[in-house]
Amino acid sequence: MPAPVIISVKNLVKSYGDFTAVKGISFEVYEGEIFGLLGPNGAGKSTTLEIIETLRQKTSGEVLVNGFDLDKNPEEIKKIIGVQLQTSGFYPNLNLTEIIHLFIGLYQSETDPIALLKKVNLEDKAKSKFKELSGGQKQRFSIATTLINKPKIIFLDEPTTGLDPQARRNLWDLIKEIRDNGTTVIITTHYMDEAEILCDRVAIVDSGEVIAINTPNELIDNLVATGFEKEKEVKKANLEDVFINLTGKEWRAEI
Repeated sequence: MPAPVIISVKNLVKSYGDFTAVKGISFEVYEGEIFGLLGPNGAGKSTTLEIIETLRQKTSGEVLVNGFDLDKNPEEIKKIIGVQLQTSGFYPNLNLTEIIHLFIGLYQSETDPIALLKKVNLEDKAKSKFKELSGGQKQRFSIATTLINKPKIIFLDEPTTGLDPQARRNLWDLIKEIRDNGTTVIITTHYMDEAEILCDRVAIVDSGEVIAINTPNELIDNLVATGFEKEKEVKKANLEDVFINLTGKEWRAEI
């Protein structure tokens, strides 16, 4: 039996004057999965997520999050979700502990800052200012802040963009660990290898519409069944695998 549905989107529409960015999108997200929303720039995926996150008004359609209707209970939805901020959204001159205490006050949550930092391997940076962190450390901290209110669902928007291979692979492990601990994860990414490895299911959006939804393996098998073949034989490893094998997979800071 599939897990319970935790997010239900039906016939979602978002228009800006004469332009319709989201054209009747429908999909479901199951509790405890990593669900990828994929698509080219301008496809409507960010608008869709911002509506679910209560950050943008919809034009029409129905959105239910953990049984709460977006139109009737947006405040209840806010209590059970965590949304990743872009790294520019943090006070650069505050240290990590101070930023976490700021969020704890906003959420009225009981969270141990050091325990939270330990989850993302940043406990040794507790007194460091945000601006002093490397790119990978900033992304890990950004994800940590989504967990402060102990949410049932977190939304990660292109969390590994611009990271080196070590930081990217370690962030994958962190996202899987968050899912394994019972939190549903919604992720957007332009890296298809990332979606293939991380996501239990993906929805592909283009021109404001869902054009495919399934597990990555099923989508790939369906393409192969049409007779599609790559121009060159696929090797058992790629250059990123070589890079990780030669340089290691440990957490690193930029120098």
